[in-house]
Amino acid sequence: MFLPQSQAAFRTLRKATPRVRLFFINKNAYSTQVEYKPIRSVLVANRGEIAIRVFRACTELGIKSVAVYSEQDKMHMHRQKADESYMVGKGLPPVEAYLNIPEIIRVCKENDIDAVHPGYGFLSERSDFAQAVIDAGLRFIGPSPKVVQNMGDKVAARIAAIEAGVPIVPGTDGPVTTKEEALAFCQKHGLPVIFKAAYGGGGRGMRVVRKMEEVEESFQRASSEAKAAFGNGAMFIEKFIERPRHIEVQLLGDKAGNVVHLYERDCSVQRRHQKVVEIAPAPRLPIEIRDKMTEAAVRLARHVGYENAGTVEFLCDESGNFYFIEVNARLQVEHTVTEEITGIDLVQSQIRIAEGMTLNELGLAQEKILPRGYAIQCRVTTEDPANDFQPNTGRLEVFRSGEGMGIRLDSASTYAGAIISPYYDSLLVKVISHASDLQSSASKMNRALREFRIRGVKTNIPFLLNVLENQKFLHGVLDTYFIDEHPQLFKFSTTQNRAQKLLNYLGEVLVNGPQTPLATSLKPAEVTPHVPTVPLVTAPPQGLRDIIVQQGPEAFAKEVRSRKNLMLMDTTFRDAHQSLLATRVRTHDLLKISPYVAHKFNNLYSLENWGGATFDVALRFLHECPWERLEEMRKRIPNIPFQMLLRGANAVGYTSYPDNVVYKFCELAVQTGMDIFRVFDSLNYLPNLIIGMEAAGKAGGVVEAAISYTGDVSDPKRTKYDLKYYTNLADELVKAGTHVLCIKDMAGLLKPESARLLITAIRDKHPDLPIHVHTHDTSGAGVASMLACAQAGADVVDVAVDSMSGMTSQPSMGAVVASLQGTPLDTQLSLNDVSEYSAYWEQTRTLYGPFECTTTMRSGNADVYLNEIPGGQYTNLQFQAFSLGLGDFFEDVKKAYREANFLLGDIIKVTPSSKVVGDLAQFMVQNHLTSDQVLERAEELSFPKSVLEYLQGYIGIPYGGFPEPLRSRVLKDMPRIEGRPGAKMEPLDFDKLKAELKESHSNITDRDVVSAALYPQVTNEYLHYREQYGPVDKLDTRIFLSGPKVGEEFEVTLERGKTLSMKALAMAADLKANGNREVFFELNGQLRSVHIPDKEAMKEIRVHPKANKTLKSEVGAPMPGDVIDIRVNVGDKVEKGHPLVVLSAMKMEMVVQSPISGVVKKLEITKGMKLEGDDLIMVIE
Repeated sequence: MFLPQSQAAFRTLRKATPRVRLFFINKNAYSTQVEYKPIRSVLVANRGEIAIRVFRACTELGIKSVAVYSEQDKMHMHRQKADESYMVGKGLPPVEAYLNIPEIIRVCKENDIDAVHPGYGFLSERSDFAQAVIDAGLRFIGPSPKVVQNMGDKVAARIAAIEAGVPIVPGTDGPVTTKEEALAFCQKHGLPVIFKAAYGGGGRGMRVVRKMEEVEESFQRASSEAKAAFGNGAMFIEKFIERPRHIEVQLLGDKAGNVVHLYERDCSVQRRHQKVVEIAPAPRLPIEIRDKMTEAAVRLARHVGYENAGTVEFLCDESGNFYFIEVNARLQVEHTVTEEITGIDLVQSQIRIAEGMTLNELGLAQEKILPRGYAIQCRVTTEDPANDFQPNTGRLEVFRSGEGMGIRLDSASTYAGAIISPYYDSLLVKVISHASDLQSSASKMNRALREFRIRGVKTNIPFLLNVLENQKFLHGVLDTYFIDEHPQLFKFSTTQNRAQKLLNYLGEVLVNGPQTPLATSLKPAEVTPHVPTVPLVTAPPQGLRDIIVQQGPEAFAKEVRSRKNLMLMDTTFRDAHQSLLATRVRTHDLLKISPYVAHKFNNLYSLENWGGATFDVALRFLHECPWERLEEMRKRIPNIPFQMLLRGANAVGYTSYPDNVVYKFCELAVQTGMDIFRVFDSLNYLPNLIIGMEAAGKAGGVVEAAISYTGDVSDPKRTKYDLKYYTNLADELVKAGTHVLCIKDMAGLLKPESARLLITAIRDKHPDLPIHVHTHDTSGAGVASMLACAQAGADVVDVAVDSMSGMTSQPSMGAVVASLQGTPLDTQLSLNDVSEYSAYWEQTRTLYGPFECTTTMRSGNADVYLNEIPGGQYTNLQFQAFSLGLGDFFEDVKKAYREANFLLGDIIKVTPSSKVVGDLAQFMVQNHLTSDQVLERAEELSFPKSVLEYLQGYIGIPYGGFPEPLRSRVLKDMPRIEGRPGAKMEPLDFDKLKAELKESHSNITDRDVVSAALYPQVTNEYLHYREQYGPVDKLDTRIFLSGPKVGEEFEVTLERGKTLSMKALAMAADLKANGNREVFFELNGQLRSVHIPDKEAMKEIRVHPKANKTLKSEVGAPMPGDVIDIRVNVGDKVEKGHPLVVLSAMKMEMVVQSPISGVVKKLEITKGMKLEGDDLIMVIE
């Protein structure tokens, strides 16, 4: 290498003298005169990171750098890194702009350019380009046009290799241009073969074929790719060597005929014949093989008169035999690893050789070139490894790189806000590590990749990390089958990307409004509820759960019955907010108060916190996982038993399920933290009840069988549901093995006198059985009724904390506690603690203003004794009535509810049977029907689906049978179910369901599978939502519901020790051409922005529709790209897997296959159309 003084002298010489002729006599046998011409300016006929790499070398040598760029690349970084830049190919497609030789030459001539560097790809292996440069009086920084032509011609290269005595692989004598020729060769020589582009490399247009029936299709696709990448679709075919290593030798040759090698690189880690990870030198390559291979490469280069930088590529089999593949007459993408181990700047060497300097003058004698340590290059690409490495394009929302000692980065478009285009290669950044040995180099690379934070597009980093941690890789045991034979490389945890997803959610709320439907015009209060403090360093005091865990359900029941005081179950965490706030209370607010409850209310019988409507509302409207809610509450409340509502054979759904679904649900619930199952059936249908009891018991839970109460046992005129009915049912449930008996008064119909009669009768028959009473306070008599139950012998009653009690919720906890203080039934709870607990919920309740029942219901109402509407349904019916425009007719709805109940046979009314009655009532009001008219016109009316399914028997058989003649008139010849609905259902195949979910979603757990078994569509939509917007359950409630105010700062704690600091800055007033609006945030002090489609504004502009990911019938573009072929027409029948469309992007072609079998209903594309990711391609019925 030159000394610094010599470098300075040459810079001065360039500036002073345009051209100097120097003559050298080579010390080897060639004795050649070489002309030296200093280069003052270099144009790089390329883009991206290689252009920047050359610019940097030029700057270090004191040479002016010049860029060209396409119209689409006007904002690209390589343009900005050059001293000068000029547009080429205006109006041309993106790739063609860089293939426009006349324009590139014109730019050189007009701007006094001395030399052209082709980079790699594009025109780098086009001999006509090299000749055009030279004909224009410029210097081409690369081999001579003749060498470029011969080495780019696979046939000529093979002939040269044979002449130089270099081993070759059998193959075609010349380029093949038709599929018929390809088929003929394969039939003659047998399979496997490999198709390779005759006029380019880099894995483009390369296919391995092992089946004769795949030859024609593979040839067409490979040829098409080659033509798109190199302008010529001719192919070269050769026999395919099994289990080879791909090893290439880096060469440098000068104009005097000297050639040296810079050792070898192992490029065996490939996917689809494209290099992913490169290593220099090749690990575990015997010295004698290396020497033979490098000597053969040098011999070939001398034979063809090679000058400048180039690479000879070989396949090396397990026996150490190696075969010539090709010569890359250009700089390689992976030249970086050679630079690292040799310390030689290949690009500077290229330029100096082009100036006329010899290798000896550059200090590049073979004996002086020695490898030091190991270098690894990883190509970080914008491809999705979880989706078959499909190219991913878009805007880089975040870019943070990994750096540090031993790490080099070569990149171009790596900054926040950069646009990753579908028109070019998917390479984002090359990461190069260098250390003393392979393991140390891999460790540095691993660390650097883990430091990267790339958001907005998906990358292959998770896949690269798996490669770097593979033991075979770390020990250098590699061949080209490495990726194919290690499927574990594709098992990785996807990047959570939580912060960016949350910004997208907040942007969505700010641009398009709330993402969960708001029931009223009330806004969430701007309040931060005060959470009473507890000593978190100490464990909460013991509670009844300890007995369940240590001794089991029977011991728990015995302990409950032995206590003389009245025990309470707190419904605040479930039924209270279901009744008052439409079940919308979020996990976020429940968890805040949970430690306080654990420390202050350890004497509770239980905490009702799960099941019932909370399950599907969490998924459907709150976009959070109900299983995670249960798990997190259990962590914070380890001492109090949890109770859930189990709808017997309906689990937590609204229909019957196969029995194994109910069993699996209960098993998983217990594993996640549930203790007590209040099992009921909406019709008190014993077979459905018993299935739920057996499932809960088998799972290890406490079985609390519930009798749903209706009517009035104190009214002798109400004879259907009399005292005997309830005591007989209690006998059956005791016989079935219940641990606790519950009276479930879901409408609050149990008057004090009725309570005394009912509880006394049951207690007399079952003196050792714990009795638990549940009610609603709709009439206002709840406290009196619960006190009557306690005095008659009930062990437990339900209450809600004061600020969440009353009306359709449960009776007041504070009122019951105060009423029994100093009596034998004293609850042993502190009124002060209740008050603090209530204060928290009084503030928290204001956050849920949009769902506040008091907007339509000002007080309790004793007319519930007439209409018998369950508490939770009462407020929901009011909301529904207002939303349907029937707000002024709610009194009519209530009256109709009573009539509908008697029309249906005076049935037990609790979810889902209460929904049947409610649907029929609203149907009657909307259609102005009386009960008599319904009966008269039953055969002609279109009844709600729930009514039809009830009459068919889908939710069981009501006490006293179905109403006639209504049933017969409504159903006519429709099928009827006899007996328990679930008894005839085939068991659900959980493994099959899990596999189906995994087709559409990542990180599927058993919890997701059970959720999908209960709520298929709701769960599917929730999973998509979670993948798109992340952990929205971590946002404060006001922010979640209505979004932040502009300028507002707030924090989001993702997990212990990870808190995001956020600030909403602004929303752009201008709409982008695609209908997006930019929203600006500050995240942890850094500016971030997201682009959100403005749904309202998009109604007025033409935007290609997106495929709905939750519908398999809608086929979306798996990647951005051009439509180059459409294989089907509207009306065509297709089978699952049938090819539909061929897309091209990033020089790769992809066949989009049908996800289902069906008929093409609608085509949304035309040939040549440019698509974005997820754009709707077609609809299949």
